[in-house]
Amino acid sequence: MSLTVSLTKAYPGFELSVDFSTESRRLGIFGRSGSGKSTLVGMLAGLVEPGEGFIELDGETLFDSRRRFSLPPEKRRIALVFQEGHLFPHLSVEKNLLYGYRRTPRALRRVDPAELIGVLGLDDLLERRVGTLSGGERQRVALGRSVLASPRLLLMDEPLSALDDGLKYQIIPYLREVFDRFAIPFLFISHAMNEMRLLTEEIIVLHRGRVSGQTDPERLARERMGWARAGYINLLRLAAPREEEGLFAYPFGTGRLVMWAGGPGESVFELSSTDIMLFRGHPEAVSARNLLPGRVVSVFDLENRVGVELDCGGETLIATVVRPAAAELDLRPGSEVWAVIKASAFRRLY
Repeated sequence: MSLTVSLTKAYPGFELSVDFSTESRRLGIFGRSGSGKSTLVGMLAGLVEPGEGFIELDGETLFDSRRRFSLPPEKRRIALVFQEGHLFPHLSVEKNLLYGYRRTPRALRRVDPAELIGVLGLDDLLERRVGTLSGGERQRVALGRSVLASPRLLLMDEPLSALDDGLKYQIIPYLREVFDRFAIPFLFISHAMNEMRLLTEEIIVLHRGRVSGQTDPERLARERMGWARAGYINLLRLAAPREEEGLFAYPFGTGRLVMWAGGPGESVFELSSTDIMLFRGHPEAVSARNLLPGRVVSVFDLENRVGVELDCGGETLIATVVRPAAAELDLRPGSEVWAVIKASAFRRLY
């Protein structure tokens, strides 16, 4: 996907002015509420008329104020998934799913309905009315309906924000599977850092209506870790655990991670940087189940704390310590340390 955007839109007390280009197929728009994310989505979809500027998608002009040209929304082939799904209440799940598919010219259809329904796990819901669905089921149907229209760009405006964490992390694997399988470019809007890191590869950061950065999810997470009480969240994709005395032991680098949470197959866990204790020598007689030898790769300032990037047998962990502790441990690139983590510190996301 090639997308170039240069737009302004003025409202009383607020002005959106954005200018960026991207080749990313998994683009995130990140920012606090009121930063202009939804306004930008509306202009891309053709639902909000910009003040000035232009939009170009894959070499085609969608909007150009100088030429007084605006391609109608129905001709842009851009689909939207909103926070609440916006399904048709009088139609069954199957008819909701096929709504856009049946209105898409045969020559432009790129997604097989049966295959997508299987990927989204909707086979047993097809005859049900949408009013009987859970929040997570409604969002899967909304996603399926949009994907079956075979859009050249899918816009998702905070599609997970109305869901609790349990449902949110049930949906994310479906999203990843759909985008991997059907290769549809998307623009994902959110103010949740974990969602961005799990779903996107490039992020446009909006702040008070302006682009304040264009970066990758990992770099943004590290930049923001000093502001968050939980510090940096290590996202760990682990597989093939062994059960040991009621705990799960996962291979990790040249060692392993032992935790309470776990399950068969591949899982994603979060671990706060503040839950990793650092020692210069091998700790003795500690209750924590994880003692990992590590080498300091980098040390970076976080206001009153210090971030420490560790290489633990080929795997990366980020720890956070207060500044006096960093000085006492004499942390610097190349230092050898031990990372100590409780088995209860890990949280399984999905």
